[in-house]
Amino acid sequence: MPLLLCYGLCDNFGFRVFLKWKVPCFWVLSMQVILINGQFPGPRLDVVTNDNIILNLFNKLDQPFLLTWNGIKQRKNSWQDGVLGTNCPIPPNSNYTYKFQTKDQIGSFTYFPSTLLHRAAGGYGAINIYERPRIPIPFPVPDGDFTLLIGDWYKTSHKTLQAYLDSGRALPFPDGVLINGQTYSTFSGDQGKTYMFRISNVGMSTSLNFRIQGHSMKLVEVEGSHTVQNIYDSLDVHVGQSVAVLVTLNQGPKDYYIIASTRFNRKILTTTAVLHYSNSRTPASGPLPAAPSYGYHGSMMQARTYKWNLTASAARPNPQGSYHYGKITPTKTIVLANSAPLINGKQRYAVNRVSYINSDTPLKLADYFGIPGVFSVDSIESSPSGGAAFLSTSVMSANLHDFLEIVFQNDEKTMQSWHLDGYDFWVIGYGNGLWNSAKRSTYNLVDALTRHTVQVK
Repeated sequence: MPLLLCYGLCDNFGFRVFLKWKVPCFWVLSMQVILINGQFPGPRLDVVTNDNIILNLFNKLDQPFLLTWNGIKQRKNSWQDGVLGTNCPIPPNSNYTYKFQTKDQIGSFTYFPSTLLHRAAGGYGAINIYERPRIPIPFPVPDGDFTLLIGDWYKTSHKTLQAYLDSGRALPFPDGVLINGQTYSTFSGDQGKTYMFRISNVGMSTSLNFRIQGHSMKLVEVEGSHTVQNIYDSLDVHVGQSVAVLVTLNQGPKDYYIIASTRFNRKILTTTAVLHYSNSRTPASGPLPAAPSYGYHGSMMQARTYKWNLTASAARPNPQGSYHYGKITPTKTIVLANSAPLINGKQRYAVNRVSYINSDTPLKLADYFGIPGVFSVDSIESSPSGGAAFLSTSVMSANLHDFLEIVFQNDEKTMQSWHLDGYDFWVIGYGNGLWNSAKRSTYNLVDALTRHTVQVK
């Protein structure tokens, strides 16, 4: 049967405490969020490799809306990826039916709004893709499975945040950090058992560090790639990214803090949840385990330790019929440099000087039906150059079966996340300063991870 998702806007959303025989409830927080089937975050979608998904999305907002499937490959059906350019926005009080397949994937993913700044108001949720019974995974089946959606949060409405950008101001510093839409939640397990924690950063702009008091984490999967199983005390999870770790409850029978805190800012925001041992009689208590140092270097060094588990036989990407990406000669090199210019008095973001504007006709339709004047393949260059930024419906061209070397060049002072919607890619290297061809000598051409979102400093 189709899965029915209904989106609506909840006024004065808050944390309700019900008191029997007294007042029905009281509000400790008053704000507006986007709900999915009455839930914030939205319902977790548990599916299986190669499932065919039929999902009806009803838009009850007062603005056009789209939902994208973060990390779900759309190689054969990019009409369904839920971003402007391939999908028309869903008008208010209208609906659209998505049809796609979780083809050859196992892992932890998310969905979220892709239009305007709706993501700042919620509307996101988790997608967990499990293996079919005959597909082995490279670790024992966990005793339980927890999903943690962590992210920054603004008390300011998404419409006001958009007005900030339109007035020439940048996004403000967030007001807090949430875990599964709350400032406090509990995850329970039995002493001696091992549990999978699926952690995704669903925030707007802030990298977060994740750690569990008194417990180490064994990394087993990153965005659909099974990894070499290194042990970590904490993990940086950047905007749009997902990781999965195994945690064994091997400590004394008490409760322990789960911590998510902001990175790369002098002001640190922290939120906690609780890991509850089922035989615990002792509440969690401090001190909290320390966050990593402020600098970027340690975070980038950690990212370099993520390696692909080449002995795993589970479903994984297989573009061009080969896992040996290091032996394929790239067809072309594209260097993409971001910037944050003011254009016509509005805060915009640009790539190679071009700030993208959406066309009234989705690009896929214009290309398919040969409609002229909708987009231009000449307006954006394949490498950065000097000059003022400008607006354009820009498109880069590539041929079927091209193998691309793409360099993400961050010219800003903040950590950036780059995402290829509907595709994944091998992250073969990180570096400082401007990229040049000599950097290729540092590439990992053997066991780099495939990812859909990469952080760039």
